[in-house]
Amino acid sequence: MEPKCSNTVCRRILLTEFMLYVVLGANQVSTIDIHADPEVVVQNGTTGVLRCTFKSSEVVSTKTSVTWTFQSSQPDHQFSKAPYVIYYFSNGEGYPGQEEFKNRVQFIGDINKRDVSIQLSPAQFSDNGTFFCDVKNPPDVKGTQARTELRVVLKESLPQANTAIIIGAVCGALLVLVIIAVAVCFVIRVLHNRHDYEGCTTSESLSSPVPQPRKKVESVSRCTSPSGPLQGPVIYAQLDHSGSKNSFHKMEPVVYADIRKN
Repeated sequence: MEPKCSNTVCRRILLTEFMLYVVLGANQVSTIDIHADPEVVVQNGTTGVLRCTFKSSEVVSTKTSVTWTFQSSQPDHQFSKAPYVIYYFSNGEGYPGQEEFKNRVQFIGDINKRDVSIQLSPAQFSDNGTFFCDVKNPPDVKGTQARTELRVVLKESLPQANTAIIIGAVCGALLVLVIIAVAVCFVIRVLHNRHDYEGCTTSESLSSPVPQPRKKVESVSRCTSPSGPLQGPVIYAQLDHSGSKNSFHKMEPVVYADIRKN
């Protein structure tokens, strides 16, 4: 049979925790840190998760206890004036609280991993209010309980993602990818050009012929080796201008050798 937590039992639990705090408070104790989500928004009729974790210098043991309480934000609610216990965990067992939450609250954490989260399903509009998470890990019992504001709303009232932010993030990511691609192409081109330059220099050094010693040009006589092109003898016609009757206009060839000097 599942243990129930009536008003009398809940008062005894709170009284026991108070006495434990008073007794250990007289001695020097360390502080326990408790953390929870500041606000949780849940759609009506769905499952809401109330996360809570703690940090303690002591090892988790059977003496570690977890208490979840709730205070309504609705003025006409019967539990709007003070918080009341909706879930209690101790000695490795969980104890549901009031009838309103008994079948809807489930422990989903792992106390050995310092996770004491609970699940509320289904969430109702009457759950709007503040949920308090308190953990005691003796001798770490001194600490401030964490609180979470729960808002149960209609589907239309759920916060929507900002479209402009999403578009900006996508554009920024694409721009970064383009810059990276351009930089990579530039580096590859520089390396390729450097490789071609080094390869060309090496091939030229291998293919260039070894300079041969210039042969000494033998000296040639000026008379036998004209500097200009060779030219044959030039023939000139010599006319007879004696005026004799018997004389004929005779042309005698005269050969003049055209000798050029070097």
